[in-house]
Amino acid sequence: MEKKGVYSISVAASLAGVHPQTLRLYERLELVVPHRTPGGKRLYSIEDVERVKMIQGLTQELGVNLAGVKLVLELREHLEVLQKELEEAERTMEKLRLEMEREMEALRRSFSREIMPFPKRCIVKREF
Repeated sequence: MEKKGVYSISVAASLAGVHPQTLRLYERLELVVPHRTPGGKRLYSIEDVERVKMIQGLTQELGVNLAGVKLVLELREHLEVLQKELEEAERTMEKLRLEMEREMEALRRSFSREIMPFPKRCIVKREF
């Protein structure tokens, strides 16, 4: 999603279906952090608008209070970080697996060249 702030507070509020004062409240509670111009004007990104819509869904449809919303958002962000770490670990494991398979195949080839099986006629049976 687009992270760069492009919408003024009135446009962002309209897109999210809320009053601009709601956006100010969400900013005070650090639920949404819009970009600020050098002059202090708030600019909201598409991601910010989507986040406000999610907050509205949590509060209005599910009855979650704003403290609960903050916790949900923090947990969601933590989950996203963990998901990225898991994906990276899976990529690393796959690389290591492929490397190990290549090394095992090289060892198999090396041993098959170096170790020749004894011919059957050379095998001596011992009886006790």
